[in-house]
Amino acid sequence: MDNTPELIVMLTYNDMTVMDAASVFESIKDTDVKFVGMKEEPLPPEEMKKLYARMKECGKTTALEVVAYTEEECMQGARLAAECGVDILMGTIYSDAINDFCKEKGLKYMPFVGEVTERPSVLGGEIEDMINEANSYIAKGAYGIDLLGYRYTGDAAELNRRLAAGVKAPVCIAGSVNSFERLDELKEASPWAFTIGSAFFDKDFDEDIPTAVGKVCDYMKRV
Repeated sequence: MDNTPELIVMLTYNDMTVMDAASVFESIKDTDVKFVGMKEEPLPPEEMKKLYARMKECGKTTALEVVAYTEEECMQGARLAAECGVDILMGTIYSDAINDFCKEKGLKYMPFVGEVTERPSVLGGEIEDMINEANSYIAKGAYGIDLLGYRYTGDAAELNRRLAAGVKAPVCIAGSVNSFERLDELKEASPWAFTIGSAFFDKDFDEDIPTAVGKVCDYMKRV
């Protein structure tokens, strides 16, 4: 069985979708990456719908990550995800209402865990509490967990390892994966997936975004 974590390319910078997301996607559509996502702000919904349709046309699995902290704002994000026809709703502060909405609309729901604040997000809380919280959401039918591992105020590598091992469902390590050292830590933790957005635009892996995406995909396949 292949336990290589999947890369989700986020067309985002500092937790906001980049305004030229469509052209960036066109530059990476022929790479090996299978998953592509955006945030809920600031692109107009019609532009998002068009881009998500293009992603699906190119065979990509799509994600929308919602960085919001009230149930009302999170539900707005969930509705946007359904309108855009995305496959996975990431983020939001968990609520039963959003969970039920995702089940109804056929969305795979991966909420945040822990004490999430600010934008770009910061994660606080105790590791054991986050594991228990995550498992409670999975028991209610959530598909998986969106873990802001490298935004954690404590030991990020320990959090990533323990939560990935302690939750029997897909875990995505989202945010601030910006070095090959962290890619090595992700290989060890072996979550289902991880996101990279800002690091591609900051040229942390290569000057050219399509080349950087290819490098990350290839690096993760190495034993």
